[in-house]
Amino acid sequence: MDALEAVAEIFTWIGFGAGALLAGIALIAYLADGTWLPVRAAVETTESGRVVRWFDEDGGVNEAPLNHEQDHAVGSADWAEIFARRGYLNRMRLSRRSPLVRALALLAAGLLGLGVVALVVSSILLFTAG
Repeated sequence: MDALEAVAEIFTWIGFGAGALLAGIALIAYLADGTWLPVRAAVETTESGRVVRWFDEDGGVNEAPLNHEQDHAVGSADWAEIFARRGYLNRMRLSRRSPLVRALALLAAGLLGLGVVALVVSSILLFTAG
């Protein structure tokens, strides 16, 4: 029983400590990622490959090449819903949130969940070990 209590205690500290650390890193990554605005972009084929062109909030024309994955996701459409980075020229992606930020947040939530479960198990063991 003492070994199980020790393991629950270790998982509690690891879950809360690492989860809080990763949550802080996810918050910093979220803030560094900036603001991405939804825009409608024209998909065109050029000599160097397929590109998307759109108007930014200031009325300027932006252009960005599509990589292989983006080209596959857009398919044969003439128009695409993309997300452009506010304040930067020619920066776009197909999703509003960064996959890195999403992964960090999910990992932090998982570790915090592990900490909560381990805390509950530790509390149950504390009150049942009479």
